[in-house]
Amino acid sequence: MLESEFTLLGDGVWLDFVNTARGRGASPPDLLPDSDALARWAAAQSIGPIGGDEPFFEEVLKFRELLIALAEALHSELQPPATSITAINQQLSGNGGCHQLTRVSGEWRLRFAPARRPSLLEAIAQSAASVLADPLLMVRRCAGESCSLFFTDDSPAQARRCCIAAVCGQRVRVERRRGLLR
Repeated sequence: MLESEFTLLGDGVWLDFVNTARGRGASPPDLLPDSDALARWAAAQSIGPIGGDEPFFEEVLKFRELLIALAEALHSELQPPATSITAINQQLSGNGGCHQLTRVSGEWRLRFAPARRPSLLEAIAQSAASVLADPLLMVRRCAGESCSLFFTDDSPAQARRCCIAAVCGQRVRVERRRGLLR
């Protein structure tokens, strides 16, 4: 299997975006050093292609910093920063559309149908908004020794502590047995 240059946990596009500035090492490299890396990340997420109407790279990095602050606050069970919510709402307001009735499993549902495919930042903002709107999802930072990745925990007891059980989870279990972690 081909190894990706990005760590994509699949817990939400916005957390995968945040995790481009984080990693499993003591000082992980920024995985979005330039607009070409951003284009590769968007392609890996099936968002794109990035065209001429996409945001400037500096705007993308600023939005990522606001989402990192949001993830940190949610992990610490604090209120989301107002600046993060404002930035998400600003991105969500960019795509018009309308509400439509749709039949789902024999029942009518009211759904919002966007007028066009969302831009890169709109797709990331939609992902963050859907996590914020779901009271059953918790945002956590990995408990692995040197891992700083964020993930969502939707387990019934909300007891998930590691980004990927096979990688960091094994290390945490060993540390717990040794008495190094609680």
